[in-house]
Formats: sequence, C-alpha cells, structure tokens
Amino acid sequence: MKVSKLAANLIGSEIIKIGNEVNDLKAKGAQIANLTIGDLNSTIYPIPQSLKEGIQKAYQNNLTNYPPANGLLSLRKAVSQDLKNRWNLDYSEEDILVAGGSRPLIYATYKTIVDEDDKVIYPIPSWNNNHYSYLNSAQKIEVETSQANNFLPTADELKPHLEGAVLLALCSPLNPTGTMFTKNQLAEICQLVLEENKRRGADEKPLYLMYDQIYALLTFDEEHFCPVSLFPEMKEFTIYIDGISKCFAATGVRVGWSFGPREIMDKMKALLGHIGAWAPKPEQEAVAQYLNNPTEVDSFVDDFKGKIRESLQVLHEGIQKMKNDGFEVESIKPMGAMYLTISLDYIGKIKPDGKQIADSSDLVFYLISEAGVALVPFSAFGNSRNIPWFRASVGGLSTEEVTELFPRLKAALNKLS
Repeated sequence: MKVSKLAANLIGSEIIKIGNEVNDLKAKGAQIANLTIGDLNSTIYPIPQSLKEGIQKAYQNNLTNYPPANGLLSLRKAVSQDLKNRWNLDYSEEDILVAGGSRPLIYATYKTIVDEDDKVIYPIPSWNNNHYSYLNSAQKIEVETSQANNFLPTADELKPHLEGAVLLALCSPLNPTGTMFTKNQLAEICQLVLEENKRRGADEKPLYLMYDQIYALLTFDEEHFCPVSLFPEMKEFTIYIDGISKCFAATGVRVGWSFGPREIMDKMKALLGHIGAWAPKPEQEAVAQYLNNPTEVDSFVDDFKGKIRESLQVLHEGIQKMKNDGFEVESIKPMGAMYLTISLDYIGKIKPDGKQIADSSDLVFYLISEAGVALVPFSAFGNSRNIPWFRASVGGLSTEEVTELFPRLKAALNKLS
C-alpha cells in the first residue's frame, strides 16, 4: 500500500507502545503499577460532581448540535473572567479559542505559525514537540536541559538558537518532569524573546512563544508565573495553551482553550474549523457554569492536588530511601503536575538471562516483566536512550499502590549485576 511520505515516516508514540505492553500483561493477570500515562484513574479521581451534573443536564436539554467554531460565548466569557481573577490577564472572549482538549490547539498553533523548514525551538525533555515539528516539516532545534536546572531551559541555553526561529515552545509545570520555572528563569527568557523581536525587521515573522500551562493549578509549594503577567508587551507574541483536562481530573471530557493575539486566534479558528476539533457543546456549557463558581473550583482543586501531591511524595520518599540503601537511583522533589522525575542508573547492567540492559527502553521493559512497574523513559520526550531518566505519573494509582511497588522494584534491580 502506498501512503504519503509523512505517514510513511511518522514515528508512533513510545508511551503508547509501553502502554500496550502493560495492557497485554494485565489482561493475562499480571499485577502492574502503571506509572506511564499522564491520565487519571477516574474511580480514584472523579471529576467535580457539579461539573458532571452540568454535563448530564446539558445533554438532557438537547444541547447536541454544533457549537460555534471558536467555542460557546458563555464559556469564552467565563474563561476570560477566570484569567483576570486568577492570573491578572486581560483577554476578551474574542481572544479565546475553545477546542476538544489542548492537543488540537497545540497542533493549530504550529500549523498557523510554522512554515516548512522554519525553526522551532523547544527543550528536551518535553512532550510531543518533536512530533509536532515533524508534522509541520519544521527545522527542530532541541535544547537539551540538565538536572542542575530541574530539566528546564535557561535563557543562556536558548539564546544561541533564537535568530531566525519562529516558535519557542515551553511548558510549566513541565510534562514530563513536574518541575516549574522560577520567576527569574521565565523573566530572562521573556526578555530574550522581546529583544529578538525588537531586532527583527517589519518584513520578518516574529518569534512567538507557545506557553503550555495546562498544569498551572496543580502546583505545590511553588508559584506559577505567566509571560504576559511578567511583561505586558509579551502579549503580542504569546500563545497560551490551557484547559480542564488536568486541573479538574477531566482528561476524557475534552475541553481546552488557547488565548493570544487575535489575528493568530482567528487563523487557528479557521484551521480547526476545517478539522472539526470542537469540544462537545454540552461539556462546554457545563464548564462555563462551573468556572463561574470560583470558590467551588478552588475547593475541588485544593483537595485534588493534595491527593496527587501525597502520592508523589510517597513515590519521591521511596526513591530517596532506596538511594540511601545503596541503590543507584535519584528523584527530583515534585513541584507540580502529576509527575516525578526518576533516575535509575542501571543501563549497561546484566540481566539474569545474561543479556545486557542496552538502553533506557530496555530497562523499562525489564522492569515491566520483572517488577510489575512501568515507567516512561526520557527518550519518549526527545532525549537519548542512553540517559537513565524516567517519568513516573501517579494519576493512575492509589497511594497504597505506590507504596506496594517498592519491594518489587528493589527485587528486580537487585537481580542486575
């Protein structure tokens, strides 16, 4: 069968590949602590009750026809007010675009800004920017980050690559690491973007910043910072990605929004109109009503993120105890989102069958079969398979299940020589 060059060379998701292995083993009765997916066990973490009731009521009221291409006006007004109240950001309903989750909005951002062979800059590890760059035939500039900076890019690391670039893609709290920009870190990067755009001529495309803050409400001891809050002049160059999927435990409800320069939003709206990636109308109606009750929103988020934080802390403390017991492991204190960054420095070790752990992917599948523990290597986020860092997502497990995985993990690592 003949297919397009794009389809023929498209690389599938490594996370999905690992997830398929986990599901196959679980179907055979294996006990697997699945730390791979950035999803939530909806039995442990249900969506807010009033949001659920609002969705059900909207269906009962037959709100089942097409929504407006840019989203229900009631939802865009609610988002506008929430942005003002929560982040002191001034965006009107005409500056906001609603879609079926954040993914179509990220894709639309790339498609609206990036021409073939245009330079796109993003840090690694980061989620899916490598694939979006491929889908848009972009010239990707991957800036490798380090543990010393919590795997977040610094202004000094980004600066050499800005000339000629049209898009800088950032995320905070960061998927996959659960780490966050400090005020100074983000401010220095914003200053670079402003300086670069000031340098460009009127006939040059600007350098835009895509700022994914889908996890912004799921922060612990750290404060979330926004580019436009720090520098109002960044409003001309910043496209935000946001939505309900993570902060309201609503990954399957599929309501996301983007906001930014109106001319960019209008083009993204036209693009998504051809794709049809709208959020369902009943869900939009219910989210609008829910956002208009900020006290209820804050109460839910505080409870939800408290539970996520507890599981992350149990996982972090367990890894640190293993480190103190002599295992070659490390973890970074969780700051936000639902992820813990873990190092398992066992690449090159010999398995019980006499074969060597060849790379991080090999270690992942070894731990799935020997320990019933599934992680995602940083190679799924653009890094080399030779680095021993992994993402662990706690959204699918109870705190008890997190505790129970450690004896199995220790036993499997002890079998390596």
